[in-house]
Amino acid sequence: MDNIIRFSVSLPENLLAELDNKIVSQGYSSRSELVRDLIREKMVEEKWEGGDEEAVGVLTIVYDHHQRELNQKMIDIQHNSHIHILCNTHVHINHHNCLETIILKGIPKEIEEIALAIGGLKGVKFSKLTRASSF
Repeated sequence: MDNIIRFSVSLPENLLAELDNKIVSQGYSSRSELVRDLIREKMVEEKWEGGDEEAVGVLTIVYDHHQRELNQKMIDIQHNSHIHILCNTHVHINHHNCLETIILKGIPKEIEEIALAIGGLKGVKFSKLTRASSF
């Protein structure tokens, strides 16, 4: 485990009040936990912007499973990419709609390309890529 190092941060009173409200509303146990999460989030953003280091993403989609050939098109996009598909979860929401999560590992630009390709297919009603990374 890493050593914990304390440092101080100076903030205007109103910004500190907003920070404390966020701690309460989001269920953080301390200011430190919130600040650590914000730092990690920024590091993930920078890793994705940098581009060449391998990253992980989760593509969440909701689609009409009655849309003709949609499933095959999604499978073809995944098979024809250079991205590693680590896991795929498929859930039936109701008679017409399915929710799928696809965990992807690879170069950020290529992950974003596959997310756009799948999200742009006819019959996909919702598509969101969540960017993640290791630390």
